[in-house]
Amino acid sequence: MKKVAFICVHNSCRSQIAEALCKVYRPDLEAYSAGTEVKPQINQDAVRIMKSIYNIDMSKQYSKLISDIPHCDINISMGCNVRCPFIDGGFSDNFGIEDPTGKSDDEFIKVIEEIKNKILKIK
Repeated sequence: MKKVAFICVHNSCRSQIAEALCKVYRPDLEAYSAGTEVKPQINQDAVRIMKSIYNIDMSKQYSKLISDIPHCDINISMGCNVRCPFIDGGFSDNFGIEDPTGKSDDEFIKVIEEIKNKILKIK
């Protein structure tokens, strides 16, 4: 089974959403998320919306550093607009998705749907 990592700066919102969605919609992939920094908790709006609309429980997910996850076959940047560190194996893709933190639920839903659609296309 291929391993896929979703990499973002804080590993608190988009990359966490991607990991959760991938586990549900792509059981053929082993999903991880990580960041170049960590936050004390993941985005609570993401947790709430993923549970209420998608029935996906992210409450046990937590922010991790890149060094905390195994080597992955596919490494995807979420589109943080920052210089990403060296990733063993390099980046396979950049989803280029804007951070919905601090925005409306509708914006979160748009981002979640965009991530879901991109995950479904991973080869």
